[in-house]
Amino acid sequence: QVQLVESGGGLVQAGGSLRLSCAASGGTFSSYGMGWFRQAPGKEREFVAALGWNGGTKYYADFVKGRFTISRDNAKNTVSLQMNSLKPEDTAVYYCAAKGGHGPSRRVADFGSWGQGTQVTVSS
Repeated sequence: QVQLVESGGGLVQAGGSLRLSCAASGGTFSSYGMGWFRQAPGKEREFVAALGWNGGTKYYADFVKGRFTISRDNAKNTVSLQMNSLKPEDTAVYYCAAKGGHGPSRRVADFGSWGQGTQVTVSS
């Protein structure tokens, strides 16, 4: 089973940018669909973005379209989330996740491997 480790979270002012990275090990990275999810205090985990094995198919949540970009580097076993124009409501713990099969998904239940999460805090 693949192991995932996120990095890149932190504190940023509204309107700023952060880049999250997720390093994968222990599996065949190019065989996984990958995704980013987030969870704010008192709320359910929600979908942010996902992409297929070769990065050709990408899904985004409506609330991040035009602001966030997901990408992957199969040679380095990494997936990234570039976050621009951040808003206070983007504050959450962000999780990287992997799913079997090559395609992306918006469903939490489709992802079997999860990282430990990285905190993103956006101040107003």
